[in-house]
Amino acid sequence: MRIASPGHAVFAATMIAIGILGLFKANLTTVFQPLSEGGRANQALALVCAIICVACGVGLLWGSKALPAARVLLLYLLFCLLVFRVPGLLRGLPVDVYWSLSHGGVLVAAAWVLYAWFAGAWDREHARFATGDNGLRIARALYGVAIIPFGIAHFQYLEHTASMVPSWLPGHVGWAYFTGAAFIAAGVAILIGVWPRLAAVLSAFEMGLFLALVWIPAMAKRSLNSFEWGEVLTTWVLAACAWVVADSYRPPNGVPLDQRERPALEQTA
Repeated sequence: MRIASPGHAVFAATMIAIGILGLFKANLTTVFQPLSEGGRANQALALVCAIICVACGVGLLWGSKALPAARVLLLYLLFCLLVFRVPGLLRGLPVDVYWSLSHGGVLVAAAWVLYAWFAGAWDREHARFATGDNGLRIARALYGVAIIPFGIAHFQYLEHTASMVPSWLPGHVGWAYFTGAAFIAAGVAILIGVWPRLAAVLSAFEMGLFLALVWIPAMAKRSLNSFEWGEVLTTWVLAACAWVVADSYRPPNGVPLDQRERPALEQTA
């Protein structure tokens, strides 16, 4: 087993867990793509997605399988983004469309970071733009663009956002404004390269805090409906993805990011 970073381990474990849930429920692919529940075709596709998640999650933690797992996961998530989410733009830019695109973008960004880390000689020769520092720049830019709509949605749905602030915190509307502005500022900072690592770390922290302060207490108090469970899972996955992107600003396991100077990681590919 080779763990490139804590985010890598958490992300891989998250893929395994979500995949296992998908195998049992056959309706959790809404975390990854907007499929309606029901119908044999949708259930079959949900099972395929679940199998991919489990296999890639295990592969990311399994030394020599990390590279092929990262390849497959990146291609799969790109396919989901382009085929199931981007066509929604034909309907305009309602919240469900840009929210779905943003979720997909964050997922792809995390998978791209892992692919850039584990890319071997063949990948650097035939997909140079997607590996090494170039690949990391693309992944970070995609992540920066993807999280800006999260902040915009806070302002568009200010009352709903404020209602989710824990009751023991004062100034719910103020927190809604602050957290929305924080997402936008983090996305812009990552895009223009102003304290990008700090911005990525804080954005990951914000997602994790939302899970810890909003959804975990809600689960302890009452039974969640299916929509709320979907939000819990989505928040969990997004936080894991954000952690991977934040980790991309430092060498994995203290080894330089230049793949040609990372024989240890190449041996795992």
